[in-house]
Amino acid sequence: MQEAYKVKLEQFEGPLDLLLHLIKQYEIDIYDIPVAEITKQYMEYIYTFEKLELNIASEYLVMAATLVAIKSQMLLPKQEVTEEVDEYMEDPREELMQRLIEYRKFKEAAEKLKEKEGEATHTYTRPPMGFKDLLIEKPPVVPGDVTIYDMIGALGKMLERKKWNEPLDTKVQRAEIPIDERMRDVLTIVKRAKSGVRFDELFTVPSKSHIVVTFLALLELMKEKQVYCKQTKHFDTLYLYAMEE
Repeated sequence: MQEAYKVKLEQFEGPLDLLLHLIKQYEIDIYDIPVAEITKQYMEYIYTFEKLELNIASEYLVMAATLVAIKSQMLLPKQEVTEEVDEYMEDPREELMQRLIEYRKFKEAAEKLKEKEGEATHTYTRPPMGFKDLLIEKPPVVPGDVTIYDMIGALGKMLERKKWNEPLDTKVQRAEIPIDERMRDVLTIVKRAKSGVRFDELFTVPSKSHIVVTFLALLELMKEKQVYCKQTKHFDTLYLYAMEE
């Protein structure tokens, strides 16, 4: 039996980051989390990881178990409170809610520090010189705020839509595709399409290894700022564009 095609992705920041993404995406009140819905959406991401045999940290599975446990507690019938019993019934979501609020604070603080660092890199002490006649200003290319979780979600929906849960190859063999080679292919496709390439159009071969390598190649191209991904609004189609040189 051949060894499963497993890849560890370091771009994932952790289960709390995924939960915050879902809360923002579905416009959920962090102080009143609908556990059943958030658990359902969270598990869909876990299933996508498993379909592609992506190695994820065990903390994601721990969080999945935590959500299921909270969901079970929420479904239990509430005990009637008599006049003699005056006990505070703790909300099963309380601990998770506090963890998410604290994590969001640190995440926002980190983003502000990153912005200040970026501003500092554009600070120069040399006085400005007159090159107005030589400069042709171009509008800056602003990459979209699409996260890796948006991309994983789009990938999961594509697999479900195309029913590519299992490879359709009849022969028991694997064609290893070097990521560098796939990066060149993807970059060529994106550069040719001036109006952008649909995310789905990059995954043309119903092979698990090909899907994973294509996804990794896309992440590397985004990391190297050669392509960027945009989405008009939540749940819309993702489009890939080449960064201007």
